Amino acid sequence: MRAGDTLRRDTLRFLLAAVQNEAVARRQALVDRLNSEGKDEAARAEVLEAHADDELDDAAVQEVLQRQAKMRRDSVEAFRKGGRAEMAAKEESELAVILGYLPALMSEEEIRAIARRTIDETGAAGPRDMGKVMPKVTAATKDRADGRAVARIVSELLKEKAG
Repeated sequence: MRAGDTLRRDTLRFLLAAVQNEAVARRQALVDRLNSEGKDEAARAEVLEAHADDELDDAAVQEVLQRQAKMRRDSVEAFRKGGRAEMAAKEESELAVILGYLPALMSEEEIRAIARRTIDETGAAGPRDMGKVMPKVTAATKDRADGRAVARIVSELLKEKAG
């Protein structure tokens, strides 16, 4: 704030709000589950009291940040298609701030190596085997690679294999 970095300040405020919203959503899901189980008022109150101080763990916060980063990537793409370069630039700046709080993304070569290994392990022969390969590659690159990049690389490798 003192440095006058309004972009970073506003982005961090938005991220904090998203984390708080996730905590509220999880608490509401707990309330809904308790209500659907038919627990009486005292039992519900006891469970809610036990979970009153529950905060999101690091993995949950990282999931929220990943979702926010994905939203920014999608927005950048939409703004570019719509000819709104200034809005795309703003979203890219926010994305850069968010990525600073996430683990570094895998390089394309690392993704290719994982995809090649998975294709060999599954015995995939061509593009129609994408359904066999993608879940395993996605699990191996979890939160460390963009899903679209993974899909593109797997698709390219399967086309090479078939071709």
